[in-house]
Amino acid sequence: MSLTELSGESAPESLPGPVPAAPARSSRRAAPLAALLLRLHFYAGVLIAPFLVVAALTGLAYTVTPQLDQLLYGDQLTVASVGDQPRPLAEQVAAARTAHPDGDLVTVAPGAGDQTTRVVFALEELGEKQHTVYVDPYTGAVQGQLTTWFGSTPATTWLDDLHRNLHLGDLGRHYSEIAASWLWVLALGGVILWWRRRQNGRARAKHLLVPDLSTSRGVRRTRGWHATTGVWLTIGLLFLAATGLTWSRFAGANFGAGLDALDARRPVLSTTLDGAPSPGGGEHQHGGAAPSAAADPATFDQVLAVARDAGLSGPVEISPGTPGTAWAVAQTDNTWPVRLDQVAVDPGTNTVTARNDYADWSLLAKLSALGVQAHMGLLFGVLNQILLAALAVGLLCVIVWGYRMWWQRRPTRADRRSPVGAPPARGGLRGLPWWVVLLGVPVAVAVGWALPWFGIPLLGFLVADVVVGVFARRRAGRRGDPAPTSAG
Repeated sequence: MSLTELSGESAPESLPGPVPAAPARSSRRAAPLAALLLRLHFYAGVLIAPFLVVAALTGLAYTVTPQLDQLLYGDQLTVASVGDQPRPLAEQVAAARTAHPDGDLVTVAPGAGDQTTRVVFALEELGEKQHTVYVDPYTGAVQGQLTTWFGSTPATTWLDDLHRNLHLGDLGRHYSEIAASWLWVLALGGVILWWRRRQNGRARAKHLLVPDLSTSRGVRRTRGWHATTGVWLTIGLLFLAATGLTWSRFAGANFGAGLDALDARRPVLSTTLDGAPSPGGGEHQHGGAAPSAAADPATFDQVLAVARDAGLSGPVEISPGTPGTAWAVAQTDNTWPVRLDQVAVDPGTNTVTARNDYADWSLLAKLSALGVQAHMGLLFGVLNQILLAALAVGLLCVIVWGYRMWWQRRPTRADRRSPVGAPPARGGLRGLPWWVVLLGVPVAVAVGWALPWFGIPLLGFLVADVVVGVFARRRAGRRGDPAPTSAG
């Protein structure tokens, strides 16, 4: 969930005059914590929601990339007619090299079914991008060429960059990290506030998952839709936040350091012929192979045959090694159940020199790989795409309802008009039990260190709230009014 007052323990909506005191709670010790959570939920929702809107819209666009690729690049990605038997890889690679004489051959992904064979070339001037030549595996005819980013088409690459960094490079990555760092806070905080409201109200849990449509129109009905929709989305939003953070600039680096400390990274396949580990490796799909300037096309058929005999079924990707090293063959089936085994093949002896089986990965490495594929909409095919699209649309609805509540709670009396509603009252921080402060502060500091774009805005909220509280007390003192409660 996200945005504004879910709990209803703040000022009543649009009522003139002073705010009546809240009724006594059955647990006095819980009230300050709830008040603090409500105020944090309100401010974080109002200020972080724009980042979430952008992430949801760009993520929604990315969910349709498989269909968009087929629409835009179907002539390159698929064949018009499926033949009985594919041509030897040597012929297909030779045809691709004739069509693309420049660059180093990086990988070859043999086509199967109606999929073309992808022959990838690296050029220095392209940086991280490559040229991919698409070959009909049944005729050996070249069907086209695209500039790709580790297998992604130009359209998918453009939408990927839009979602990750708004095409602003490292500077733009801060937006997505802010969104992911606060999404889980807003989701869990909203659920806690809504659950507490249901427990304290007459309806109790009756409308925890279903909005109460019997209420009058206005903020209460809007709150019901905002809260119950958020509850339904919570698991999915927590998943998106967690997997998104693994890709982020700062939190992702801390996540990687944690995997290193636990020795839980994805194992790296050794392609050296002396058994030493190979350098490199990555946690996500955007890995890369060392270019080979003089790979013999005939060797691809030999290496593929050895890999098939070693049990690598389904779609694979062959990466030729440099002279004196083994070639790598990796399964690339990212749909459930995934097939991600790898073998290293010595092209001189046609033997397997090393292997890296998915079954042997650590649990964290497996969960990381599966999470990445699910976040990208690949793990469960079209169903995965539909679920991600539903999460994005649902989050947008929750945000709109949250801002609508903020507007509906505005004072409307002639002498108290305001464009938006007032934030929940201060005072929660000062009323916290000592043990909550003793435990909560170190936890907040630790989370803020691990997720810098959670910690920095949180510190900013606190400082701004303290400053506003100081000015409010001074203003009240000059008027002779009772001093408002301090920040928190």
